Order: sequence, then C-alpha cells, then structure tokens
Amino acid sequence: MKFSQALHEKVSEIWHKTHEHPFVLGLGTGELPVESFIRYMKQDYVFLIDYSKLFALGAVKARDIETMAAFAKLLDETLHGEMELHRGYAAKFGITNEQLEETKPTPMNLAYTRYMLNVAQNGSLEELISSLLPCMWSYWEIGKMLAKKYPGSREHPLYGEWVSMYASDEFGSLAQWLIDLLDTLTEGKPERDLAVLTEHFLTTSRFEYMFWDMVYQGGEWPV
Repeated sequence: MKFSQALHEKVSEIWHKTHEHPFVLGLGTGELPVESFIRYMKQDYVFLIDYSKLFALGAVKARDIETMAAFAKLLDETLHGEMELHRGYAAKFGITNEQLEETKPTPMNLAYTRYMLNVAQNGSLEELISSLLPCMWSYWEIGKMLAKKYPGSREHPLYGEWVSMYASDEFGSLAQWLIDLLDTLTEGKPERDLAVLTEHFLTTSRFEYMFWDMVYQGGEWPV
C-alpha cells in the first residue's frame, strides 16, 4: 500500500465529517447562507496568502529543478487562480480588494496557518507536503463529491464557479502531483519518520474541519 493510501484511510472519519459539514453541503445545494460564504471568502483569502508561502518554501527545499518548477507552478496557480476566484466572488458581494487585504485572520485561521508554516520552515520537504496536502486533496474530493451529488451545483449563480474549480481536472492534477511526490519521497522511510508525517496529516485534516466550522458559525476574537 502506498503511503498516501494509508494516510487517506487514517483520516477517513475526519474527512467524512468534513465533507458532510453543513457549510460544504450548502455549497452543493445552494442553500448556504450568503453571510457564511462572505466570511469564508475573507478568511480563505488571508489563508491563501500564507498557503502560498508553503509552495515557495517547497521550492526552496526541493532537491531538483523539476520539483522546484512544479512548486513554482503551484505558487502561481494559487496566487493567480484561487485568489483571483476569491476576488471575483468578492466583487459580486460588493467587497473590494482593499477590504480583502484588510481582513484579519481569526484565531483558528491563525493557528492553522502558523502550524503549517512552522512545519514547513523547520521540517523536511516530506513534512511540508504532509502538512499542506489535506487542504488541497480534500478540496478536490469535495469539489468532485458536490458535482456528482448535486448535478446542478456547477450552474449555481453564487457557488457554481467554486464547485467547478475544485472539481476540475486542472485542480486535481495539482493535488495528484503532490500525492505522488509524497509517495516517492516516503519510499523506504522508517516507521518513526512516517509516524511524524502521519501526525502532521492528521493535525491539518482536523484544522480543515475546524476551518469550515469557523466560517459557518463565526469565530472572531472574543475581545
């Protein structure tokens, strides 16, 4: 069994709960409250700024030019693909680019990104990938799940573009590259090293659930 398959099995319960979260399902049914999606757009925008830094660090830690180039592509796709999608959505709701830039991360958002950045800066390339992969991989699964479960979800005037993007083969190819790279890097690794990577994967999978819950219910600083 490939290491990525073992990871997927390990987090199956967490991911099932994530994929069944009312925010996620609301994207498919079109019943998600607009205010929750606005909160998501703002928080995910600042999240993606830090997430992009992980790809930059991936290029730094890469051991060959081909891998460096691939991480540079991921960085470009995030900065000019995902973030452009968010800017477009924001404009539909009258949110300016300046307002997006002024958004402050919630405590949960800050904890999530700082965990990944700490791993990326202090750990190996394998550790970096294992910490950032649950976000990209689960988004791909969510996009495909919603497109299949709710056939009309791609045409929804507010959320259809989101579903289409994350269900796309283009986005999936980026996630699959990271999955394959992690499998290559972990071949022959001792169990103690794999246990560290598994813990990162579990931790950020839990953070993914907490992120959806935060943007659905709110989670600002108490004071």
